[in-house]
Parts: sequence; C-alpha cells; structure tokens
Amino acid sequence: MRIKRRYTLQGVSPYETIAFRKAASEIRNPDGSVVFRLDGVSVPRTWSQVASDILAQKYLRKSGVPAALKRVEETSVPPWLWRSVPDHEALAALPEAERTGPERDSRQVFNRLAGTWTYWGWKGGYFDNEEDAQAFFDELRYMLATQKGAPNSPQWFNTGLHWAYGIEGDSQGHAYVDFETGKLTISTSAYEHPQAHSCFIQSVNDDLVNEAGILPLLVEEGRIAKFGSGTGANFSNIRGSSESLSGGGQACGLISVLSSGDRASALVTAKGSTRRSSKMVVVDIDHPDIEEFIHWKVKEEQKVAALVTGSKLCAQHLRAILRACSDHDGPEETRFDPEKNRALDFEMRSARKNQVPENYIRRVIQFARQGYGDLAFSTYDVDWDSEAYRTVSGQNSNNSVRVSDDFLRAVEQKLPWNLRRRTDGGIADTVDAADLWESMGYASWASADPGIQYQTTINDWHTCPVTGPITASNSCSEFLFLDDTGSTLASLNLAQFRDADRRFDVEAFENAVRLWTIALEISVAMSQFPSPKIARRTYEYRTLGLGHANLGGFLMSSGIPYDSSEGRAICGAITALMTGVAYATSAEMARELGPFLGYAKNRDAMLRVMRNHRRALDSRTADYESVSMPPAGLDQTACPDARLVAHAKAAWDRAIEIGVRHGYRNAQATVLAPTGTIGLVMDCDTTGIEPEFGLVKFKTLAGGGHLKIMNRAVPQALRALGYEENAIRAIVDYAIGAGTLFGGPGIDHAKLQAKGFTDEKCAAVEQALPGAFDLKFVFNKWSLGEDFCTEVLGLDPAALADPRFDMLAALGFDKTDIAAANLYCCGAMTVEGAPGLKEEHLRVFDCANQCGRVGRRHLSVESHIRMMAAAQPFISGGISKTINMPNEATVEDCKAAFVLSWYLGVKAIALYRDGSKLSQPLNAQILAEDEIIPEIAEDVAAMPFAHLPAPEVAIRPVERVAQRTVRAGEMPPARRETYAKTTAVGGRTVQLARGGDKADRR
Repeated sequence: MRIKRRYTLQGVSPYETIAFRKAASEIRNPDGSVVFRLDGVSVPRTWSQVASDILAQKYLRKSGVPAALKRVEETSVPPWLWRSVPDHEALAALPEAERTGPERDSRQVFNRLAGTWTYWGWKGGYFDNEEDAQAFFDELRYMLATQKGAPNSPQWFNTGLHWAYGIEGDSQGHAYVDFETGKLTISTSAYEHPQAHSCFIQSVNDDLVNEAGILPLLVEEGRIAKFGSGTGANFSNIRGSSESLSGGGQACGLISVLSSGDRASALVTAKGSTRRSSKMVVVDIDHPDIEEFIHWKVKEEQKVAALVTGSKLCAQHLRAILRACSDHDGPEETRFDPEKNRALDFEMRSARKNQVPENYIRRVIQFARQGYGDLAFSTYDVDWDSEAYRTVSGQNSNNSVRVSDDFLRAVEQKLPWNLRRRTDGGIADTVDAADLWESMGYASWASADPGIQYQTTINDWHTCPVTGPITASNSCSEFLFLDDTGSTLASLNLAQFRDADRRFDVEAFENAVRLWTIALEISVAMSQFPSPKIARRTYEYRTLGLGHANLGGFLMSSGIPYDSSEGRAICGAITALMTGVAYATSAEMARELGPFLGYAKNRDAMLRVMRNHRRALDSRTADYESVSMPPAGLDQTACPDARLVAHAKAAWDRAIEIGVRHGYRNAQATVLAPTGTIGLVMDCDTTGIEPEFGLVKFKTLAGGGHLKIMNRAVPQALRALGYEENAIRAIVDYAIGAGTLFGGPGIDHAKLQAKGFTDEKCAAVEQALPGAFDLKFVFNKWSLGEDFCTEVLGLDPAALADPRFDMLAALGFDKTDIAAANLYCCGAMTVEGAPGLKEEHLRVFDCANQCGRVGRRHLSVESHIRMMAAAQPFISGGISKTINMPNEATVEDCKAAFVLSWYLGVKAIALYRDGSKLSQPLNAQILAEDEIIPEIAEDVAAMPFAHLPAPEVAIRPVERVAQRTVRAGEMPPARRETYAKTTAVGGRTVQLARGGDKADRR
C-alpha cells in the first residue's frame, strides 16, 4: 500500500510543529482527599484539562515502564521499527524504586500505538516500501496528537506495551491466528499480541459446562472485560422455565441464567485500570420466557424502591420505639409495657400500620430491655453504585429484544404470536402480539429497558448470510455480525476536519479514513482474542469499526440545526463518504493481500449489500435488492456542500469497481460507536451521532477547581451566523453568568453583610462563584464553614446537614431575589432569551434536553431517530444511540418511537425517558425546587454583565465538597457512564452531561 503524507514531512518529527505543555492530573474524594495524582504529564498545548486527565488517568500506563530500554534486532524489520525491551544492565545501576514507573508523556502513548500498528503492518506486508511505513507511522502520530482520530479504549490500554517496553504479562487464556501460517495459537503472554478489539459477540448454547455453554461463556466474558472490552450474546437458545430437562424436572429458565451471569459480571468493576463490565443481553421475541425478560428490569427497579423505602421506614419506626422505651418517665416496670407506656403503644401501632415486621418490633423492645439506647439499622439509597442496586439483578447489562418484521406486522394486524420451545421448536404458548408490544413499550417507559433490535433489517444488510444470520450485538449495539467475532473500533473527530475557509476538508477526511482503515485491519493481524473460536472466526472475517464523532458539535459550530434536512443530509453524506472510502481501501488491500477467507461463499450477498449502499446515495426507495424496509436514503438537494455528495458517490463507485474484481479484505468496515471516553480525549463537544446535551460545561483546571464555560460550538456557530464579537460576548455572558454578585440584582455584598457576612466571607463567596452551577453550591456549610453558619448566621446545625437546605432562603431572601441573582451570577445555561439573538437562530442551539433555568426548547424524539436513519444506510454495522425522551413522554410515545425507527430502516434503538430510573441528576431537582420565574430572564438579560476571565486563565482552586453539579451515582444510566468517566478524572462536570449513551449502551 502506498501512503500519502498530508500533515508531516519525510525525516521531520511529526511533533515538530506541535507545542506541548506540562500538566498535572488528580482525582479527589468529596472530602478533598487525593485519590490519584500524576504531575508533569506532557500533553499537546491545545488539549483541554479534561482530555489531559483522561489520558493521564485512563490511558497512560500506570506502572512497569522501564527507565532504560534497548532495541531487539530483527533482520526483517527496519531498525527504527525494532521493538524495545528493558535494558537490565542499565536498570541495575539505578535505585530499585527508579527502575520502572508510569508513562508521563503523551508522545510515549502516541508512539507505542502508531509504532505497534506500523511494526505489524510491516511484518504483514501492508506497505510497498519503508518510506510508506515511515509515512504511516508519522501521519498517525500526528493525528493522535492533534485529536483528529482515536482508537477504542482497549487499544490505548493494551497496544504497544510489549513492542515499546517489553511488558509481557501472564497468559490469560487468549488465542490468535498466526497471520503468516494461518495456525491457531494459544497466547503465551498478555501483551505480545494485545487484546485490541473493544467489541465481541459470543455464542451461548443450552448447556452448562461444555464449549459455548453457560459457564464457559462467563469465563470468556470476564476475560473480555478484564482487558477493557465489551461483549454481547443472544441467549435465546436457553430453554424456558416451562420446558423439561432431559434427566427429569423443569429447567431453571432464562432469567435464572441471566441473573447468575449478571452477578458474575459485577466482579469486574470500574476500580481496575480499564472500565466496568459492559455487555448486551439479547432475547428473541418468540422465546417462552420473553414476557419475564421484558419486565425483568422493571421488577428489579421496584425491588430497589422497596429496599430504600422499607429500610428507611424500618429504621425510623424502630428507633422511635427504642426512644419510647428509653424516654419513658413512669415506673420502671411499665417502661416496656405498651398498655402502660402510651408513647410505646403509639409507636408500635404506627410501625405496624407501615408494615414493619412484628418480629422486629418485638426485637427492638427486647433490645431496649437489655439497656441499649441506640439502634444500628442499615438504610439504603438510590445511588447507582449503592448496595441497594448491587443487591438486585440485571444492573450489569443492556437488554434488547430481537424482533422480526413478521412480529411487527402481527402487531399491526393484531394477530396472535407463538412462543416456541427451545428444545423441539414446538409452540409453548400463544399470546396476543399487540399485548406483547404494549409490554415492551411500558417496560422501556418505566425502566429504559429493553431496547429493540430489528432482526429483519439487520440481516437484509448482512454481508455474510451464507455463513449464518446475525443474532446479537456487542454491548452498545453498533457491532452487528456473526456470533464469535470481534471488532476493533476507531473514530474521527469531525470538528478537526475543516480547511482554511472553515469548510469540511473532504480530501483530508478521505486520507484519514484510508489510514485508519489500514490501521484497524493491521490490528486484526496483531491481536489476540478471548477464545480460540473468536480468534479463528475474526481472522476469517476481519470485521472493522471505523466511525466518526462530534457530529452534533460540528453541525452547531457550522450554524446548522441538528433537526434539519440540511443537518441530516450532511450526516448522511459524510457517513457515506467514510464508508465508501473504507470499503475502497478494503478492496485495495484485498487486491494486495487477498479478500477475507469467508468472502468467496458470501460474494454475491456482499456485492448486493454494496450496491444497496450505493443506491442509498441516490435517494432511491423502490429498487433496493432484497430489502424488506427501504432506508431513508440521502436527500442530495438538502446537502449544502455538493462536494460531499460528489466525493461520496465517487468513493462508492470505486469501492464497488475494485470489489467486483478483487473482493474485500473486511466483511464490515464501519459503525457509529458511543465514543464516550475517546470523545473526551479528542475534546469532542458531542459524542458519536448525539446532539449537544447542554450548552454550558464546567472545565476542570489543573490542580483542582472549575471554570464554567460555554460550549465551544456556540461562539463558532454565532460567527458562522454572522454575529459580531461584542454580540457574541453578550450572548455567552448571559448563558454562563457574570460569576460575581457585584452589580447584580437581588443579592449583593451589602445585603449579605447586613445578614452577618464579613469581608472575608464575602471574598470566599466571590472566589467560588465563577465555577458555580447554582448559588446553593456556594452558600453552604462546606464553603463558609460550619462554625460561621451556626455561630454567626445562627443557622440550625441539623438543617445545614440536609442536602435540600437552602441557606439563602433561610437567611430571609425571597425566591424572586434568589432567582434573579442566580440568573445574573450563574447564568441562564441557555441562549434562550439572550440579548441580541435572533429568534430564527434558536434552533441551531437546540439540545437533547432543556437547557438551564429558563430553557424550554429541546430536540424532539423524532429528530434523534431521523438523524440515525440518515446515517444508517451508509454504515456496515449499527449505531450506538439512546433516544432521550422527556419525563412527560408516554408509553404510546415509546411505542411510536419504536415503530418510526422500524419504518426508517434503523437497525437498533434504545430509549431513555427522564425519570425512568430511580437515580436522578441533582441539577434537575434543584431547578424544580428553585421555581425560577422565567420573566426575570428578560430583566437580567438587559443588565451589563461583568466579563469572565478567558478559559486559559486559571482561577485559584477552592476545595469544596458540595460544589458538584451531580454525583455519578445520582445520575440515570442515560447520563451516568459519560459522567462517571469525567468524575473519575477529578470530580468535575465536563458538560451537563455528555451523553445520551445509556451507560455506553448502544
């Protein structure tokens, strides 16, 4: 393969034109104690603190990197590509504590990633000559350093540790196929062949201990999760609870098996160096236990509610009974007699009324009789990581039901639906299809699970149906392929592909797609896999997962609404261009190295799918080959950039032309992944195909502290829309606030001093305000000191301990004053009502949810689905996407979203209705309690805002326990995973939330 240089020069380091800086990274507990700290991390100067933290805390190797290295000569490899091992002689001269340590320079990571890909690419014959190999090495290092692209997390975790440092690691039971001999080989070390694939699909049979059985599956799942990857499986082969066992008796049933697997998955948590367990559970719509599966998480959520409520009621009543015994002032012999101790009688009756067990009521009286005056009774809360959630099942997987067109048509026609036994295929039960559909709508509305995978649509676009059907996906639903295969992913940051005129740089994007497709293909050759069967089949089909990220940020910064025909056309055209170039590159590699081994028997089917991808560019809806539900296709007339359409068509014409002659190296080429963590390391404003979630984010400063800033896409969008800089500044200030009480309405220093605030305490308040989401995060005992609050302000210590306590209200400020001060100081968190913003431009800034205190606009459910539909015809696999729904959405809305997705040719969908989980974001609660008066916004918008310091100016960090917008455990799954990643790098709120990707869901 010939490699063209675009960003680098032969013989010049790719880092020559990139400025670097030293950064510090740390994780703090809520009490301010430091959990992790790494100083002197060298990162590109343009990287944010968030990206630097992600690199330092997730992707830099924490230990074992030798302080002295030497090269290992290989006669078949150029010297600059020789791998390195510890130089034991040089290390022996160093103190033992200094012989190994962590990576501290981002260039170490860029070098080990790109170096390893180039090393294996050279060995595998992917380059025409050494000059091409050097260009490949340099170009990828440059793109990593400039945040143009990033591979999936397992590559950062595992790739290059052996090539760069000679790190071996004990064998973990992996296997690989030697690319030179084609021989299946059991790995002898953990990192010589890294686990570079993030997505796996496993098979599971109705067997306990044999190969592909239930227990072996759990072992493989653990191996996958240990190295930072995710997996999925279709469990429909497991017999239903009504079916008989061959040796007599009844089967334990599907949910029993899934609950056991869920408990095993909990063993792998976020406390390791990679990430928590991530898996998908898929069940077919005709399984005998499908109704129980649909309601599984609904019931588990109810159990959590019961644990939380029941434990608190028991604790409250039992302690009251204990007090009634202890505080009784009558004769001693009457203390424990409810007939003579009126207070005891009342508390016992009250406890019984609230269903406290009689045994516990009697027990606590006996406890008091023994002289005890206090009772330890554990209570539970709805924190996502709490013991209550750990107690119930179903919390470590995403669930999906696999539905066929036959079932969906049965729903439309209100026909009966047969559930079939797994043992002999006979009818186990017959149910009403519409009732089953209603159950799915309700369960998704109530608990955000299950999602839906459209079986017929998925297999209509399957490139290898002769080998077998697609029955499952990875944990996030983007990798959809044969059982026992894996895919390695990478994503390109769309915002980084603009030319000097701020247009999309089509040629640069095409070049990046080509290079990253080659890098992912090389990753197949170099990788090891969690089982021999996955190693063999992945080697035979060589599935890749290139995608793009930051679509929402790219559209907004271009001044194009997410919910618009223009936005959808741009998404479709860019996605078509990406996949067309990827398959053209795959065909080129097939010409040089041969097609994937499974290609020959699937040739006709794969070429049919390629032609259908090309047809979708012409917006055709009637002449697709063997497609049950035609896709949306590209609306060429709506695309504002004709170059994108022309290049996409040319790429697909080339992909088909070369593919017809030579086949393809890869059975799949592209997916759209959630890009949660890698999106952060690329400083993406939005993840994957998601729109922006919130317009204001909280930037973490080196060494601690926060700086509240407007999403970078907002000022860029305003410039694209023609606003002057002064107007842009006024709009931004309105949204993020003045960051001070000086010159504002409602509450100022004079009023605070009248309440007892000293100059010192007013200064402390001012110091904390620039990073505050709400005044409540400043006016509390942690910021001001408990002694000051109780002794000077005269506040009740018990009230101060209540997280709902509103200090300003307790000090006598009315709600109107507090609301006005909040808007002026902390900002509206939205551009709605901003001074000078034209009404017709508001739609450019629409987000997944309402923004801030006065925001009322948000994107519709349909807009999310139609954006997915715009991309889906041009994606080999699927799209990881959870559709955000407002709290007031109904069961009918959920069912309608499922139907629309089917009609538009989407392959899989998941819904998250705000409020469908017990864990809720604290900021939503605060806004509800504040009862902000929208009319105040107009008055505040007219005020002369004080300017905030530029984002580069560090504000002296303040340790503050309560000044966090949310805690990870208080967030619903739709937002928790992305926030958990950010909170794991310093306790910050990077955005008001990043995601919509339901715990890395789809």
